[in-house]
Amino acid sequence: MLDLNIDDIGRQLLGEIADIHDTPEGAYNFRVNSQLAGRHTTDNIDIMTKDGLPGIDIFIKPNTKGESVHIPVVVSASGIKETVYNDFFVGDNCDVVIVAGCGIDNCGEHDAQHDGIHRFYVGKNSKIKYVEKHYGSGDGSGKRILNPVTEVYMEENSTMEMEMEQIKGVDSTERSTIAELKSGAKLVVKERLMTHGVQFAKSDYKVTLNGDDSTADVVSRSVARDNSSQTFNACVIGNAPCSGHTECDSIIMDNGKILAIPSLEANNVDAMLFHEAAIGKIAGDQLIKLMSLGLTEAEAEEQIINGFLR
Repeated sequence: MLDLNIDDIGRQLLGEIADIHDTPEGAYNFRVNSQLAGRHTTDNIDIMTKDGLPGIDIFIKPNTKGESVHIPVVVSASGIKETVYNDFFVGDNCDVVIVAGCGIDNCGEHDAQHDGIHRFYVGKNSKIKYVEKHYGSGDGSGKRILNPVTEVYMEENSTMEMEMEQIKGVDSTERSTIAELKSGAKLVVKERLMTHGVQFAKSDYKVTLNGDDSTADVVSRSVARDNSSQTFNACVIGNAPCSGHTECDSIIMDNGKILAIPSLEANNVDAMLFHEAAIGKIAGDQLIKLMSLGLTEAEAEEQIINGFLR
């Protein structure tokens, strides 16, 4: 049982954004309606409230392996608008999992908004898996707005895998991600996004490969339904002998709109950079095949979308 002062709506949101149903092992910091709802540290991971700004500093000692940090945010009160600053200082030779994310349940008439600014300073030879999920719910007329900013600074031979997911309920989001990589560093970004109704989502990525043998792979899969719109803008810059790839693969449905802008900038003769972009509707033969197995057209569409966004 989750041993925190959180109501049923908050517990439901935590399950959606962080798969938390019991008090997690390891370090954690829970923020609910702009207030601290629970915190736990370990011998290797310390969490401190920022001085002068809303947010926290997370310090992970060198050589920390097999541990996790959960820092989810829940907003269930209409009218809350906040900007939170979280900085992660990861020592050398670490191997940890960081789970963030924000869930907004808005049943009122005023907009609810959370803007999270996360900065990662990743030490040499460290390996980080970062999971960030966004989710919206509630039947109020107020909007659910999320504008995450992520900055990543990677030292030599470090690795970071980022899973960025937003599948349901967020009316407006503008995601900005920048990363700078030194020699031998590797960044992998996997974005999963679905918009519906009149929702809007914009994703901006700027990855700079400064060190020899640094690599980056930025891949987005998205679905735009109803009258929603999306913009994907990804730029990979190669300033050294390096390898970079960006890809946008999207399904457009109903009256949806998608703008994909992959770009590359090579400033070194040995920079190898690639980009791909594809936007299209669900193939008719896929629908026919599933419908021949007894599914309705709507059920077949959902099966295809769920498989596409995995």
